[in-house]
Amino acid sequence: MPHHGNEEEHDSSANRRDNEPEKPVIHDNRKVDPKTGQARHPDQEQHTGSGDALSQAADILNSVEVPAAESVAQGAGAAEAEELKDDLRRLQAEYVNYRKRVERDRAVAGEMAVIGVLNSLLPVLDDVDAARQHGDLADGPFAAIAAKLENALKTYGLARIDETGVEFDPTVHEALIQQPGPDVEIDTVSQVLRAGYKTGDRVLRAAQVIVAVPA
Repeated sequence: MPHHGNEEEHDSSANRRDNEPEKPVIHDNRKVDPKTGQARHPDQEQHTGSGDALSQAADILNSVEVPAAESVAQGAGAAEAEELKDDLRRLQAEYVNYRKRVERDRAVAGEMAVIGVLNSLLPVLDDVDAARQHGDLADGPFAAIAAKLENALKTYGLARIDETGVEFDPTVHEALIQQPGPDVEIDTVSQVLRAGYKTGDRVLRAAQVIVAVPA
């Protein structure tokens, strides 16, 4: 009897469970755990093996040395450095040429300035010569002033062309008169009518002369 009662209770509990409706199953697919706030990785375990393989492959690739690429990079750097050196040498050469040209132009400009001043004083020197020939500068203060002027102009390279008895040179002499000379074998300056002047190799004014020619 007691055994029969237990079977009835078991049957009734089984019937009750069969008659109860099934509860829905809820899967939590949220990527963030609402309790811990940490990110969930549901596929982490599935991809662990493949992730380890990829990591090992990356390590192998990183450990591989590429000497060819390094040599190419070094060669390119050396070529670029040599090109920069060539540019620097060219700039230095251009600067040296520019400096020489500036110095040459400055020297020419200074020389032309001096020549301009000397040319402007040639008529004054002609008046001094005329006064000396007439005896007006034999002595006195004007004679001293004329001597100082001539000496000052000599310091700037001014030289007179007034020699006689020398061979006629058309580059420094201007022949105004030609006369037969009994004792000359070549054209010779016999008299200077107006002195000429030069500075260095530059003739400022040719001397006007009388030329004695062979008879």
